[in-house]
Amino acid sequence: MIDGVTTYGSTDLIEEIQHTEPVFICTIGTTETSRIEGISGAGATPELTEYTPAADVELMVLGQVRCMEEIAQTVIGEAAAPTPAVLTKAALELADIPFVIVDAGSKIKPEIECMRLGNDYGRDIRTGKGVLNPLEIYENGKDLGEKLGMLHDSLIIGESIAAGTTTALGVLKALGYDADGKVSGCMPTNPHDLKTSVVDEGIKNSGIEPGKCDAFQAIGAVGDPTLAGIAALVLSSGNTPIILAGGTQMAAVCAVVKAIKPDFDFSRVNIATTIYVAEDETANLLDLLNQIDPEISLHVVDPKFEESEDPGIRLYTEGFIKEGAGAGGAMFTALMRGASVKSLRSKIEKVCQLK
Repeated sequence: MIDGVTTYGSTDLIEEIQHTEPVFICTIGTTETSRIEGISGAGATPELTEYTPAADVELMVLGQVRCMEEIAQTVIGEAAAPTPAVLTKAALELADIPFVIVDAGSKIKPEIECMRLGNDYGRDIRTGKGVLNPLEIYENGKDLGEKLGMLHDSLIIGESIAAGTTTALGVLKALGYDADGKVSGCMPTNPHDLKTSVVDEGIKNSGIEPGKCDAFQAIGAVGDPTLAGIAALVLSSGNTPIILAGGTQMAAVCAVVKAIKPDFDFSRVNIATTIYVAEDETANLLDLLNQIDPEISLHVVDPKFEESEDPGIRLYTEGFIKEGAGAGGAMFTALMRGASVKSLRSKIEKVCQLK
């Protein structure tokens, strides 16, 4: 048993990687879908959502943001829920975990060193041309995954992309899964009707037939760059144990992996997310994972933010933000390596004071 963690499925991977030396990989990207009014809360305005991925990784690496005036946040009344990159940064520092930043295709480039998988960014999926270069991203991701798999004992892979739950919905539907009304979101009121209409418009304009297209057609039509990049990392890293750090988007990654390699062994790849995603009453992550492969194990972290003195952090318990930037997987890894929930929450509160 790990303090603050509930597991659905096997705990074998925990025992295997508990004493390894992991590396955390944050994969960033842009989908212009995030500029659709009301579809994403990952930024103070729809326009600022395109800055969020770059700001998140700048915060992780530099402890400050350079691409915009302050850290990304969602303002609710007089409080502001901080980006989940704060949670990730705190967990990585607490557990002394090194990290790598991978740019799968972002519009706003962070002012830090990144491993780049592609020079283009994702478009509005309503066009049916969400990603113009999925194969390029995938092939470059395979090369990187092989290197990381040889260099490190285990990989923790997260993502930062605004509107990622909508593109995840798109790819899941394109690959034939029953996903309407089951993807999570970063606000208490999940705009399922909007997400579904955007995805359906994109699928119609792409000309693909749901359930009868391949992974790259699905990503190219209604996906985003991070899905191609992370799937490549998973499929090319050999037998290296992997924790996919996130919720809905990581379910979509698993769907892509399975579409590319139907006999893929998910016992070496688990998902770790926050309780705010796993118990999101507006979504159903467990159902999505069971549809993809019942062997996928899910680790759920409860940092008990209701006990925090920070009003912004407490907003997570009210359905705001929930997850992102690999926060669930980073916190899970810190707890797995011996940190307590209390020490993790205290560290998050300290990092939250950064501007």
